[in-house]
Amino acid sequence: MDFTAEAILIVGSFLLFISILASKISTKLGIPTLLIFLAIGMLAGSEGIGGISLHNAALAKVLGAVTLTLILFSGGLDTEYTHIRPIIWHGVLLSTIGVLVTAFGIGYFIYWVTDFNLVESLLVGSIISSTDAAAVFSILRSKNIHLKHNLAPTLELESGSNDVMAFFLMMFFTGLLRSEGEMEFASAIPIFFKEMIIGGTVGFLVGKAMVWVVNKAQLAYESLYPGLTLSMILFTYSATNFIHGSGFLAVYIAALMLGSQDFLHKKSLIRFYDGVTWLMQVVMFIVLGLLVYPKKLIPVAGIGVFISLVLMFIARPLGVFLSLAFFKKVGRKQKLFISWVGLRGAVPIVFATYPLLE
Repeated sequence: MDFTAEAILIVGSFLLFISILASKISTKLGIPTLLIFLAIGMLAGSEGIGGISLHNAALAKVLGAVTLTLILFSGGLDTEYTHIRPIIWHGVLLSTIGVLVTAFGIGYFIYWVTDFNLVESLLVGSIISSTDAAAVFSILRSKNIHLKHNLAPTLELESGSNDVMAFFLMMFFTGLLRSEGEMEFASAIPIFFKEMIIGGTVGFLVGKAMVWVVNKAQLAYESLYPGLTLSMILFTYSATNFIHGSGFLAVYIAALMLGSQDFLHKKSLIRFYDGVTWLMQVVMFIVLGLLVYPKKLIPVAGIGVFISLVLMFIARPLGVFLSLAFFKKVGRKQKLFISWVGLRGAVPIVFATYPLLE
């Protein structure tokens, strides 16, 4: 098929239609919805029944960055700061120490059981170390789950903020591979704190500014407010990265600041971003599925499942228990639950495209 505008729209709209209908099946069967979207993309790919050949990792990277930005903003917008204030240090340690321990733990295991060198193994460990905000928000909110001991806000805060550490580690080990070991981890620590400080500061200031702009803009049409906030979100992400800060952290904190205040059309904006986030996830997972070659997965399926089990049963719980070791009020059952709800989703797949393009 020639990739004309009409052909792209026909195929794209059909895949989108099928994916959205398939989400109903996944709900009934208890299968993760995002897995269905990914499978549909794989079926439509070059080795599936669709035969669509897509070799554009750059497209997936850009699409993934935009999607993650919207996911973090949507999650933060629907989170009250008063709910996360009592457990803010739980979330901070889980999203930093927890990710670090998980990345190095699973990274060294990968080094032990595969032919990868140590840096390559730690790179893979970094890519799969963070939990996925979309998956966690979706499970906790769509199922109407009511958890005790502040577990829900802890999980939401962790999943919304731990991409920063995972992204930093991923970029560091990618750079280490390119420099052939000339970089030192100690020299990267100040860079991490600089990115955190810049991202946090920009996010705080933008969040305050967004409240003022939305309330004072007095636009003629209510439907223009989503476009107004969307422009500010994307500008915040890109501008923060441009000045060497963490764009993801800036967006999440800006969303928390905005969501904790009263502003015009708050409910309609929350619904808008919830819908846009789902739409972007569908499109992103279809594109990621198109990039996958199923035949290449078969030879590594066994070791991949083995690594996943070690991540679930050893590396992730180790990171959680060490991060929360000083919080005596967090019992063993709560720590185990947090370990098990360390859901993975779009983030590792999107992060995996970065080393391909660096």
